[in-house]
Amino acid sequence: MTVTVDQTKGDPTELPTHEVNISDVAADKVRSLLEQEGRDDLRLRIAVQPGGCSGLIYQLYFDERMLDGDAVRNFDGVEVIVDKMSVPYLAGASIDFEDTISKQGFTIDNPTASGSCACGDSFH
Repeated sequence: MTVTVDQTKGDPTELPTHEVNISDVAADKVRSLLEQEGRDDLRLRIAVQPGGCSGLIYQLYFDERMLDGDAVRNFDGVEVIVDKMSVPYLAGASIDFEDTISKQGFTIDNPTASGSCACGDSFH
């Protein structure tokens, strides 16, 4: 469980956590991208949104906001946040980063997804 201090009250408050994991390779890539941006106030947000040919799509982006109900985990200085509606869809998911000739980018392995489309961009 992550504990932070509420700046307005000075009291420690517990933020919910999630079950998303991030590989060391992916965390290093996120750290590198944040260094390039020159920002230390950004977190990696992963969310599930309606869309795509299978019904749901992943959103993976940097966010400076913390929304009410966000779940947080810290991976050696890389904070990964998930909104409260996406937490059950992402339970046990893993984020990795591939850098090969055939593929470059972040990948998400989600054991709760019951199927995906041919292009791999959406799931149900």
